[in-house]
Amino acid sequence: MSADAHVFGMPELIGSSAQETAEQVGVLPEASGWNREDFAREQIRSLVQRVFFASGEQPVKQVVFSAAEPQLDVARICEQVARALAVETHSDVAIVAREAGAAEMVGGRPESAGSPSMKSRGHHLAANLWRVSESWFRGLESGTGLHWLSCLAELRNEFEYSVIQGPAAGTSSGAALPGQLADGIILVLGARSTRRATARNIKETLEGANCRILGTVLSERTFPVPERIYRQL
Repeated sequence: MSADAHVFGMPELIGSSAQETAEQVGVLPEASGWNREDFAREQIRSLVQRVFFASGEQPVKQVVFSAAEPQLDVARICEQVARALAVETHSDVAIVAREAGAAEMVGGRPESAGSPSMKSRGHHLAANLWRVSESWFRGLESGTGLHWLSCLAELRNEFEYSVIQGPAAGTSSGAALPGQLADGIILVLGARSTRRATARNIKETLEGANCRILGTVLSERTFPVPERIYRQL
């Protein structure tokens, strides 16, 4: 299933359910003339432009995507973002995420930095796009703060850009750590599941940990929101 994603400044449209949100914006799920797949691709491209290529004092090269709830498909969003990013630049891009459909593994032995390059250990997907090896990613998930620091430094040495799947922010106290060490964090919210209060609590927790929040992504949306609404967000 593809992700319907849009970057918001704040998750103000998130209500207790998708139906509540649809009623707030006054649209129907079956709105005519709206192609879900085309819309998803355009939103991912917009996300890439606004996050990685917007002018600002702090360049964004490493971004962590963290789900508000563990069931949200962050890995697929990371893949879509990384593939779109690789089209927009000639620089090397890394996908640091669980492969789509792969079962989550608890624990795992971290790979040490300084071993053969991540490019040689990973999968070369396109001219400038790599997926790091599954064992390296699992080691990153289970690693300590020092291991995260070492691994992110290794990523910076080999890739200009990294799109990273982080721990679920709504259930893991460790979600703030990669957000602190990378250039920023993007919170993934579920259109049909994430409550407004939950999103606000997570945002406050991340800000309290000095994470740079780059925006939020609304996934699993099955209805369009008019452009006039987007301009107000």
